[in-house]
Formats: sequence, structure tokens, C-alpha cells
Amino acid sequence: MDLSANEQTHFWRAPQLGGVELLHARYIEHTFSPHVHEGFVLGVVEQGAHLFQHRGSGHLASVGSMIVINPDELHSCSKAGDQGWRYRACYPDAQQIRGVLQELELDAAGLPGFASSVIQDLELTRAFAELHCLLDGPATVLQCQVAWREAILLLFQRHGRVREAREPGREPWAVAQAKALLDSRLADPPSLEQLAAAVSLSPFHFARVFRRATGLPPHAWLRQRRLQQARAQLQRGSTPLAVAMQLGFADQSHLSRQFKQAYGVTPGEYRKACGA
Repeated sequence: MDLSANEQTHFWRAPQLGGVELLHARYIEHTFSPHVHEGFVLGVVEQGAHLFQHRGSGHLASVGSMIVINPDELHSCSKAGDQGWRYRACYPDAQQIRGVLQELELDAAGLPGFASSVIQDLELTRAFAELHCLLDGPATVLQCQVAWREAILLLFQRHGRVREAREPGREPWAVAQAKALLDSRLADPPSLEQLAAAVSLSPFHFARVFRRATGLPPHAWLRQRRLQQARAQLQRGSTPLAVAMQLGFADQSHLSRQFKQAYGVTPGEYRKACGA
């Protein structure tokens, strides 16, 4: 989507996250009248700036800042300069947020909220921007589900007044079983929920246990295994196209990009060097 010229909007729902609503938009003259959302508003400003009224006062949200608005809070907004603003926003409802916090046993005090309307936190802003891009691209369901949970935990622990999550334990059996399941389904990987159910852990607890044991989130470990298998198949003479189709890459160019990022050469070059 080209957002460089006129006002444009792209609104969709993410099936990977149970239907969380998402918006990527550029506004120049548009003004939002006072309104409320039943769920949270979590927005990242990519370009320009906008002004919004919230809790009886005005706020400026500029590039790199994050907007957070609790459910049912009245607000309105408009541009802060002639160029308008471009931003990414997600609108999770209370149950979608509560579900993440329940996985970490952080919902005992009820649904937390935010005291600030604009947050300056570069790591947090980057996490939500990257999540938003994943949900608008070819990323796997597993990758999106992990990124969503990590971003929500970071937001609420730093700015939403919830306590620290307990450290993940060591679950060698669970990690080993998850690796075996991922290995058996390289072309059609299970979701985070399916992986966690297979080892009898909550999704987020499983993701943190897996990262602690391997140093990688499940989707990144899966990518490494796909690339390892791709090397083995290329050594045996398989064509890059056949490897891409068999191992679950989106297409041959997807394999080529990831292979070269990891090994510095294309699959075709590697296959040729192996004498295939």
C-alpha cells in the first residue's frame, strides 16, 4: 500500500490473533469527531503528528510515539501540521487483552489500564510497528502469535501497572516434544496454541520456556530447521523450487532470500558448489 500521496486507509482483522482489528492509514484533512471504542486503542505514529483530545486535555503524538487509550474513553483527533500523519493502530477488545494476561497469571486484579495517553518508549514502539507489519505480510501464524504476546506483555508491564511475570521454568520434555512436532510439520507448522496444548502449557508460558531453552522463539527455530533441511536437500540434488515447495516456503524467492541471509549464497549457487 502506497501511503505517500493522498489520504489512504487499510483496515482489516487479523485471523492469526482471533480477529484483532487493525488500521494502517495516512490522514491529512480528516478529523475524528469525539468517539469511544469498546476495546483499547494502541497506535504508533510513523510520520507527521496529530493532536487529540483525551480526558479533558490536548495531547500531541509525533513520530515514534505510541498512543494508548483505554476502553470507553472519549477522544477526538486531527492533524498537527500541514502534512497530516501516518500511523498504525490495533484495536484489541478487553477479552483479547485479558487472554494474554491470563496466560501469565497477571489478571488477578482485573483488567489494567493506562495513566498516560502518549508513551515515549522506542523499544515498545518498534515492537508494535514490527508486529503490525507482520500481520500485514506473509509471516507465519506462529510468528505473529508470539510477537503479539511479547508486545502486549512489554506494554502492560512497563506502562499498564501490572506486576512482573514470573520467570519461565525449565521444561526439557516440553521443549523436546515441541521440537519433534515442529520437525514433523516443517511445511505446515502448528500454531502457538497447538504447540502449547501438545505439551500441556499455556501458549505464552510455552513460548517463553522454548526461548529460554533454545535462545530462539518457536518460529525462528522453525526457520532454522527449514534452512538446515534445505541445505541437505540441495546437497542431494533437489532443485530450489522443489525444496521451497516441500519445506513450506512461500515460493522460491522466499527460500532464496532466507537462504542467502543465513549462508551468504543463493540456493542455486550452493547446489552447484555441492556438485549437484
